[in-house]
Amino acid sequence: MKDGFIIKSAENSNISKEDLDLINAFTRKRLKGGEVYVFSVVLCDNDIDRDNEKFTPQALEKLSELFVGSTGILNHDMKSENQTARIFSAAVEKVAGRENKIGEPYYRVVAKAYMPRLKKNEDFIMSVDSGIIKEVSVGCAVENVTCSICGKDIKKVGCEHRKGKHYKKSGSVDLCYAILDNPTDAYEWSFVAVPAQKEAGVIKEYIPRLNGGDKNMEDIIKELSSGKEISLNKRQSQDLYNIIEDLEKKAKVGETYQKDLKSEVFKLSAVLEPGMANVMKGVIDKLSIEELKSFRDSYKEKYAKVLPAKPQFGEIKKNVENVNNTQFKI
Repeated sequence: MKDGFIIKSAENSNISKEDLDLINAFTRKRLKGGEVYVFSVVLCDNDIDRDNEKFTPQALEKLSELFVGSTGILNHDMKSENQTARIFSAAVEKVAGRENKIGEPYYRVVAKAYMPRLKKNEDFIMSVDSGIIKEVSVGCAVENVTCSICGKDIKKVGCEHRKGKHYKKSGSVDLCYAILDNPTDAYEWSFVAVPAQKEAGVIKEYIPRLNGGDKNMEDIIKELSSGKEISLNKRQSQDLYNIIEDLEKKAKVGETYQKDLKSEVFKLSAVLEPGMANVMKGVIDKLSIEELKSFRDSYKEKYAKVLPAKPQFGEIKKNVENVNNTQFKI
């Protein structure tokens, strides 16, 4: 599930001694029921999410352990001032009579969280109680990501299948999705304003694999050039975008340089071969940068021989007649 949600809150009188004991395991001083606000929240489940990925029931069990003690923040913004609540217990719950999209029994992680009843939290608590603030999403790391079609570990060896596409498998046409298992960290859960947005879903961080880690840009570019369909995670997409942006900048510089070279070669050819101007114009347009540089250097060499460079203010020799009677000249 991409987005979790708050399902209920507890009145002061309904906070049990067991829950208070669990809460006070995280506090520096022992809090009373009237000093804390407690609510339950669904964090994630084993259904196929909008990224075409799903947790296994075993992964949910592990996540329910890892999320205990984790901090609730706002919009995945990991600043200390955005800390709002803390999970003090969590468990996997099977919802009777409900199945996920592929017909499996439906499981979800339900957690209990608390926050102090402070003046600065009054508006937030009212927004939760009124249903304005309801949706959450989680941030976690998983070790294994398996293709549902071929069973290969996408992180370690990759495969030719693409999440969200349909492929023939065992005589039927099945949706391709990634199976997430063996969680290694659950680092935060967040209240989100618009969970339908791309970044509001479950934030999954793949641990780099041994012997090379995630696919590098060289691997990705090779797969793109082969015509294979591939899927990229957020980091890989950003890296590829940065490469494309850098290439675009370099291409603009190259275009300007090539244009200047064409102009220089055409001017030189017009001086040295004026009768070939129209022909050379068509030829120049088809030349590469290296070919243009060769023409330019060759023309410059010829130009230097035909019209050798002279200093602008050279010595001027005057032809003065050597005549007599110069004293009579005015």
